[in-house]
Amino acid sequence: MDVKQLEYITTIAREESITKAAAKLFITQSALNQQLLKLEKELGTPLFIRGRNFCYPTEAGEIYLKGAREVLTIKENTYHQLDDLVDNRKSLLRVGFTPTRGIDMFTKVYPNFHRSHVNVTVYPFEMSVKEQHEGLRSGTLDLAFATLTPRQYHSGIAYQEIMDEEIYLAIPSRHPLAASYQENQENLPTLDLAKVKEEPFVLLHQDSTQRPLLDELFAKADFTPHVLFETSSPRTMISMIEMELCCGFLPAYYVDRKNEKIAYFALPERPHWKVVASYQKQRYLNKTAKDFLSLAAKYWHETVTI
Repeated sequence: MDVKQLEYITTIAREESITKAAAKLFITQSALNQQLLKLEKELGTPLFIRGRNFCYPTEAGEIYLKGAREVLTIKENTYHQLDDLVDNRKSLLRVGFTPTRGIDMFTKVYPNFHRSHVNVTVYPFEMSVKEQHEGLRSGTLDLAFATLTPRQYHSGIAYQEIMDEEIYLAIPSRHPLAASYQENQENLPTLDLAKVKEEPFVLLHQDSTQRPLLDELFAKADFTPHVLFETSSPRTMISMIEMELCCGFLPAYYVDRKNEKIAYFALPERPHWKVVASYQKQRYLNKTAKDFLSLAAKYWHETVTI
């Protein structure tokens, strides 16, 4: 197996298109297609089913891809281990993180990381948790950061739990129930979710990792919420609650007890998820990645203080 050829075939499979794969590989479409045809002739079987707008692996293709990915993982693990031995070696770190809080983390962590790793090129990727998992599996990411519950962990991916983070109910401060909220008390007051069952809510989208937690809370409180708006942005949620349009749920990271427009409450169930770093189980996590992970963990512990 030629390593460059392996990279060509796995890229075609990942992009599901010869045209897109060629662009990623910085070669012409015709050159990539010739490489594929040459390999298929050598193997005596087609590796992909081609269509006008798609390119999917055949059964033989899946077998070839499995072996190809294993070989490329061995190559990458070997280089990562060598990186740990040769400190002045130029290396690459591809980091994925979720929108909003992820970029907050990266902008704080990267300057410190760069000062001690001047030869490391870091490629940051802002993406959903689903996209992170796909990137880790395909090998296009080395390390990723997200918030999710253990039930949402995927096989083949290793998770290092950085911290637990509680999720709180947030309501407009002028809501009648907010009278029990006292900014100067040490712990947030607890409120039964059923008390706000008549109120509209702003929630994260159905495909967010937080949503299953919230759906369980609503089921336990025995009501279906009136969802005024769904969003992917916690800061949009904060704005809508400040404008007294609805109630919502915010993880501890976004709870600002100095915000006079919002009252925060703990829930009796104390719902929480985990801030995690993730990487592919088969891949060697080198010192460079471990150093970035350590700085990120320090950031989370210093930032989430409630």
